[in-house]
Amino acid sequence: MNSQRHGFFPDEVVLQILSRLPIKSLFRSKTVCKLWYRLVSDKYFIQLYNESAVKNSMLLVEVSESSGLKSSLICVDDQKGVCEFDLNFLKDRVKVRASCNGLLCCSSIPDKGVYYVCNPMTREFRLLPKSRERNVTRFYPDGEATLVGLACNLASQKFNVVLAGYHRTFGHRPDGTFKCMIYDSETNKWRKFITFQDDQFSHMHKNQVVFVNGALHWLTGGGCSCILVLDLEYDMWRKMSLPDELNCGMGNRFYLLESDGCLSVIQISDTWMKIWVLKDYLREEWRLVDTVSLRCIKGLVPGIFPICQTGEYVLLATHKQILVFHRKSRVWKEMYSVKNSSTLPLWYSAHAFRSTIYSCH
Repeated sequence: MNSQRHGFFPDEVVLQILSRLPIKSLFRSKTVCKLWYRLVSDKYFIQLYNESAVKNSMLLVEVSESSGLKSSLICVDDQKGVCEFDLNFLKDRVKVRASCNGLLCCSSIPDKGVYYVCNPMTREFRLLPKSRERNVTRFYPDGEATLVGLACNLASQKFNVVLAGYHRTFGHRPDGTFKCMIYDSETNKWRKFITFQDDQFSHMHKNQVVFVNGALHWLTGGGCSCILVLDLEYDMWRKMSLPDELNCGMGNRFYLLESDGCLSVIQISDTWMKIWVLKDYLREEWRLVDTVSLRCIKGLVPGIFPICQTGEYVLLATHKQILVFHRKSRVWKEMYSVKNSSTLPLWYSAHAFRSTIYSCH
């Protein structure tokens, strides 16, 4: 950017201010002058805007009407409150399968095997090409991938979609082999590799996939198992240990999240929520960073699920509510509640989200 001045402020100050606006306000500001109009396509400004946006983790949840035929997306932001938007620009009935750095991976409900990657804030989308895999080899048991992951690299503006699951040849039982398909946005093609996996994934663990250090991470098993890691550079699965101090006894639940660019594990018991952060990724060194009493929300604890967090707050979903816990003030607050009879619990379709101007073209 040049060193021109706008009013009393140099360009750099204006850019810093604009980079902190909500996306809808930013797009409205395009009408102010030609320079601001060009900003949303300027590489330096996009990088500046996204660097600011990734520090603010939000919760995205799909709310269905009791009929199940219509749903809307609710975005819960600790700073800006609640807003509603839709994916009508896809012109298809879809469900959100994964979220990463402002992009969503959605699967078509009527057409199995059709996937989109979109930015709901800019309303850009890409229809992914269908894989050339023969139909005789398919994911087990319902034709859909066990794991769906989305990896968006903000620096390179490249993204990958991962579909992985147990497969079987037609007429045979599944044999434990794990097929992995990876879509590359640069080549617009899929690649495949097959390994053996015997891990189990709950619905929540399948939904909570974390992209850090160039890899996708899922929590396996119902109790203390491990973290399953997919290295996207080498197309290789590996496993990572959980914190040694985790209490694997009855009544304890575990969730894998991100915290300011690091892996984090949250343990929830009847009365406590404990938060670990992976401070050294290569050495797998975990640190307990917070212990939170759950006594003041005791009635909600059995159905509460942490969805996303930063160093300052944790956003959690229950059956009908979205709560935020502020770690400094130790205050709980209700951010959103379902007024009608939703068909599914809110945690069932909740994802971590960030509002970026990441392009999926």
